[in-house]
Amino acid sequence: MVFNGFKENDFDVFAVEGLDNRMDALKTTVRPKLEEIGSHFKSVLTEQTGEEVFFHVAKHARRKVNPPEDTWVAFSNNNRGYKKLPHFQIGLFGSHLFVWFAVIYESPVKQELGREFQQSLDDIHSQVPSSFEWSVDHTKPQTISHANLSKEELNKIFSRLETVKKAELLCGITIDASAPVLKDGDALLGEIEKTFSQLMPLYRASMNLYEQKV
Repeated sequence: MVFNGFKENDFDVFAVEGLDNRMDALKTTVRPKLEEIGSHFKSVLTEQTGEEVFFHVAKHARRKVNPPEDTWVAFSNNNRGYKKLPHFQIGLFGSHLFVWFAVIYESPVKQELGREFQQSLDDIHSQVPSSFEWSVDHTKPQTISHANLSKEELNKIFSRLETVKKAELLCGITIDASAPVLKDGDALLGEIEKTFSQLMPLYRASMNLYEQKV
């Protein structure tokens, strides 16, 4: 696959006013690239996880008024959806590209996962790269730097996942919209693949719990 990376105009679509106009811009500018990298990482993640992985490009079909502030392609081992499953995401806000391992609010194993991650706190705190970031809400662009997180602060994130109904947990990297690596398709694909490999222990732990529960 020849992938040419993301350019400034891919991020500019989030400045387009109006739902219909922004959706048209997303469909013509960004979505074809998400389809490309979805197809690419479907194969990569199938090999890395040892199970068939499917990709799901966001359609934003439920939106009736407010235009989307981000868009993404998600990867799970279910061809019908991903929101209830531990999964991976690659996507864009206007300010940056994100690459996440994600457990979002619809997951049925958040409580158990929050407890398990608290029990594995020392290992997770030491093994997650300092350049990585955390998020507690996939709809917001704000992130928390792992390098600046104490064990106690990370434990609070895991505790919140266990106890708060709408809590979410995402871990991975963000890349500023102006970063040169985004324009180098091969370099970007390599960076994303490396990130997925580093996130694999979190994904495997989450999937083990999911498979036990369902």
